[in-house]
Amino acid sequence: MTQHLAAPSTGTSDDAAGHRTGWWQDAVIYQVYPRSFADGNGDGMGDLAGVRGRLPYLRELGVDAVWLSPFYASPQADAGYDVADYRAIDPMFGTLLDADALIRDAHDLGLRIIVDLVPNHSSDQHEWFKRALTEGPGSALRDRYHFRPGKGANGELPPNDWESIFGGPAWTRTANPDGTPGDWYLHLFAPEQPDFNWEHPAVADEFRSILRFWLDMGVDGFRVDVAHGLVKAEGLPDLGTHDQLKLLGNDVMPFFDQDGVHEIYRSWRTILDEYPGDRIAVAEAWTPTVERTANYVRPDEMHQAFNFQYLATAWDAAALREVIDTSLDAMRPVGAPTTWVLSNHDVTRHATRFANPAGLGTQIRLPGDRELGLRRARAASLLMLALPGSAYVYQGEELGLPDVTDLPDEARQDPSFFRADGQDGFRDGCRVPIPWTREGSSYGFGAGGSWLPQPTGWGELSVEAQTGAAGSTLELYRAAIAARRAHPGLGAGAEVRWLDAPEGLLAFARPGFVCTVNTTGAPVRIPVPGTALLSSAPVEADGDTVELPADTTVWWTV
Repeated sequence: MTQHLAAPSTGTSDDAAGHRTGWWQDAVIYQVYPRSFADGNGDGMGDLAGVRGRLPYLRELGVDAVWLSPFYASPQADAGYDVADYRAIDPMFGTLLDADALIRDAHDLGLRIIVDLVPNHSSDQHEWFKRALTEGPGSALRDRYHFRPGKGANGELPPNDWESIFGGPAWTRTANPDGTPGDWYLHLFAPEQPDFNWEHPAVADEFRSILRFWLDMGVDGFRVDVAHGLVKAEGLPDLGTHDQLKLLGNDVMPFFDQDGVHEIYRSWRTILDEYPGDRIAVAEAWTPTVERTANYVRPDEMHQAFNFQYLATAWDAAALREVIDTSLDAMRPVGAPTTWVLSNHDVTRHATRFANPAGLGTQIRLPGDRELGLRRARAASLLMLALPGSAYVYQGEELGLPDVTDLPDEARQDPSFFRADGQDGFRDGCRVPIPWTREGSSYGFGAGGSWLPQPTGWGELSVEAQTGAAGSTLELYRAAIAARRAHPGLGAGAEVRWLDAPEGLLAFARPGFVCTVNTTGAPVRIPVPGTALLSSAPVEADGDTVELPADTTVWWTV
């Protein structure tokens, strides 16, 4: 495979203040979960050929880039986030030739490709880890992971009190080649996902090589999984508490958000900068504050970081204004774009989160009021796309898809569903294959059914049903992304100017543009800010005033 030198034009320049600008500053990036996007070979599982065939749809939607969740060779213990070979495609998704063709086709359509990179841990079937086990104590390969002797008289207790994100201890004991109980190894996620030891130079060397492999293939960037987890506190100290999941996102943990991770990303940035076409890195970094998130996107580190604080914010005007201000304030000093995201493959879709009362978290088992959820989701999407910076769209949210909350237990495949005391384990609900057609096998997903069961009536939410349908959520997204691209006051930036608004409403201005948002459950009358450009629900001005319906966002030109 050769580097794709004919990648999309960069759009990079220096602004009036001399700051570097680039395509990622205002990009709309679409997340594809390959298992559930489109099935090209009819085996019931999405694949790269399926994604390739649907690229024209994404171009028509108007997005700038496509982020692909993992497609690497993997035993699939955690849906591909357990990588056995970082330079190979899992046969369920295709081959390297399929990846090459997808990247080329995307570039021909003016779309960039971002791939997932999983540097915190590998699969237990990775060649390094398999040899570390078979060679036993003393193997040099054990130093590339975190192997430790256990505590207790016979080493029967874990080396420390860390808990897995998926539940239970973060340690699993090995057996020596002679069958006797051996050392323990660290896995912050499933036991099939042993954590790399990033203090070992071979690990750093390997990932620099992996970066170059995919950059030479022509990818435009990397979404870095668990970017906050690579470095562990010296000595792997006890945390001294149980229920550690409750602390995540509130405190700096000895295994998350350690300052040493930043040296790694500075070294990666030098590699990215060697390549033409503005290649980028995006941090998936769960941190206690957006200020700490900003550390990952300093000028010599990554380009973007996911704004999980925004994703977790309730549909409430005061809360939204606070997180918007905090997010913009945190990113401004480092010159990075603020990002906005409402859904992804790990959380309940926002059409369902907003259908339920606030305070239930980001994994919800109840369908809630679906009409209310869709109305709020449409309004929230317009708000997100009006904010300065870059926006992420998770596949199917442009169709207004709800989470599938009633999957039978026997159909579920989320590994944390089968482990006690971990994540809720209901991530399958946002991973159900999306509908393309009103009828047919798996509603157009593929000729051979779908790996997770789709709800009855899924076809009425399909691309076919919504294309050209006035007022559909799909046409709303198409119109919003097109208007965002065309309007000079939208897209990149670091400021909003808040306008006076009644309680429960948001109103802010950008150059030549005003956005008004009613987060209340009742209509509210306000002065007309300008000429209506786009709205999430029908509105009609009455002279100098306009009634904003409940849970509605309106864009205005001024």
